[in-house]
Amino acid sequence: VQLQASGGGLVQAGGSLRLSCAASARTYSSPVMGWFRQAPGKEREFVAAISRSGYSTNYADSVNGRFTISRDNAESTVYLQMGSLKPEDTAVYSCAAGNTWPGDRINQYNYWGQGTQVTVSS
Repeated sequence: VQLQASGGGLVQAGGSLRLSCAASARTYSSPVMGWFRQAPGKEREFVAAISRSGYSTNYADSVNGRFTISRDNAESTVYLQMGSLKPEDTAVYSCAAGNTWPGDRINQYNYWGQGTQVTVSS
């Protein structure tokens, strides 16, 4: 089981970043792949999820319309394209693999990767 997130960094407000989550073949075949984030002093929160087929997606209200989750089956990779970034988007972003749709709760996920830091400056 392997999940490796990458692509974080420092960006100005209004900018964009694309996060990648490389998964092992077994993990990538999970029914749901998701992204969560955790800001300092706050609990981990749901960001986005995508079904195994890629046809269904789910977003937190706070990122809907700004972020897009997608997957590349050839690369066993899930992406999170983040746009119109705000300082409140600053957090450590982690990807996860789970079994239950709509994938907006932590307990719906079995496997977690280490996170990647995203910092948005004002």
